[in-house]
Formats: sequence, C-alpha cells, structure tokens
Amino acid sequence: MKSRIYRNSVGVSKFTGLVLILPFIIGAILFIVYPFVCSFVVGLTDNSGCLSFNNYKNILSDRNIRQASMVTLKYTAVLVPLKLVVSLLAALLLNCELKGIGLFRTAFYIPSILGSNLAVIIMWQYLFTSDGLVNQLLSAAGIAPVGWYGDTNAALFIIVLLRVWEFGSTMVIFLAALRDIPKELYYAAKVDGCGRIKAFFYITLPQLKNIIFINLVLQTIAAMQEFNAPYMITGGGPLGSTRTIGMYIYDEMFRYGDDGTANAVSWLLFVIIGIIVMLMYKFTSRLRRD
Repeated sequence: MKSRIYRNSVGVSKFTGLVLILPFIIGAILFIVYPFVCSFVVGLTDNSGCLSFNNYKNILSDRNIRQASMVTLKYTAVLVPLKLVVSLLAALLLNCELKGIGLFRTAFYIPSILGSNLAVIIMWQYLFTSDGLVNQLLSAAGIAPVGWYGDTNAALFIIVLLRVWEFGSTMVIFLAALRDIPKELYYAAKVDGCGRIKAFFYITLPQLKNIIFINLVLQTIAAMQEFNAPYMITGGGPLGSTRTIGMYIYDEMFRYGDDGTANAVSWLLFVIIGIIVMLMYKFTSRLRRD
C-alpha cells in the first residue's frame, strides 16, 4: 500500500514539474527553435522563393560582407578590452565603504541605461561635430581639430567611446565579485609586507579570473551584434568604415528586401560568434582552472 502511494506521489510530482516547465518549453520552441529553423530555410531561398544555395556561396565572395566583417572584428577587438579595463578600474574605485558611496555607484551605472537613448545619441553626435565641444577643447589645448566624421578611424572611435562610456553593467558584475573576495587574503598579504599593486596582481586578478571570462564573453557577443550606435551616429560611414554586420543585415532585409541574403549573413554572424567564443573558452580554460 505504501509503495503504491509512493509511486503515485512520484508520478504526480513528475507531472507537476512538467506542467511548470511547459510554458518555458513552448516559449523556447516558438521564439528560439522556430525562428532559427525559419531563418536557415529562408537563407536557402532566392528572391523568387525557390531553393538555392547561392546566398551562402555569395557571402564568402561578397566584398561588402568582408568589409562589414572586418569592421565588426576591429570594433570588437578595440572595444572589449578597453571596456573591461575601464569597468574593472571603476569597480575598484567603488569597492569601498564611504559615506554616500551608493550615490556614486548609481551615477556610474546610469550611462548604461541611457546609452541607446535618442537624446544621448544626438548629444553624442553634437560633441564630435566640427564645432562641437570636443574640437573646442582640442583647440583650447592647442591641438588641431579633428574631422571625426570624415576620418575612418576617428568615426569608429566615436562609437567605441560611446560604448565604453556605458560600462555600468560590466562594472556591477566586477563590483559584486570584488565584494565576495575574502578580506582575510588582503590582511594576510598586508602582514607579509605586500603592497596594493602586488595584492591586485596576486590576489584580486586571480580571484576575478572567472568573472573576467564571463564579462569577456558577454561583451564580445554584444559587440559582434552592434547595430544601434553606428546606425544612429554615423550611418555606416565614412566609406563603410563603421558599417557592421548588423547594419549589413538590416540593409539587406529592410532597405533592399533581400530576405535570403539577410538570413544567410545572420547565420554567418552566428557561426563567427560561436567560433570566437569557443576559441576564448579553449585558450582560457587552463588559466581559469589554475
């Protein structure tokens, strides 16, 4: 009798668990699996809707796709390390118990909320115009004004600087990890005569290695999918120097109406991100285990 009751209770608990996760399963199928499959299928069709592999063949030989890919990789390679360094330095500054420190932490986080706001984008555009505040400060310092929107490297730097300014979310993750480091490690290091710089390299960084990897992966994925900032600030110019893969997909899909190419390039972006993340995991696995 007891065994029958036990079996019935186990069956009910399994059924209850299935019912509880059913919304997630349905949502995953409708909003993840189904769009993935549809995107791949659409990438295999031409403008007339007929099955064709030309979209996937052409993306390897299209000069514009290669340029957009190189811009995206260059942007990611510059932005991610810079953003991680700034975020970690800010977290170190805010990892102290001072009166009103919560206000400073909030102020440092606000740019992450406002970064994609249209008003902020317009302000950012004005800062780097020929007579904007940045060139006015350069002139006051005796430095020749820079044509930010006419120089290929300078235009990309504007976008990188905007995203670095939005370091709040990465900073919060670093700050939470810093506060979890046992204080006893620093006390012991201080007793042994270890200064702050040595403590940073021998205690803080080793304790943060997994968090650094997490932030590295998250920021790389976000940078590889960049669209908003270059689209609203530079429009991809000059000469396509800020046209990312995300912008290329948008143009093909909504400006030229080429669904097949847009979805094929989306899968190219997915594969590139996957390869980069796997390489990161492979080359940092030993460092994270040590």
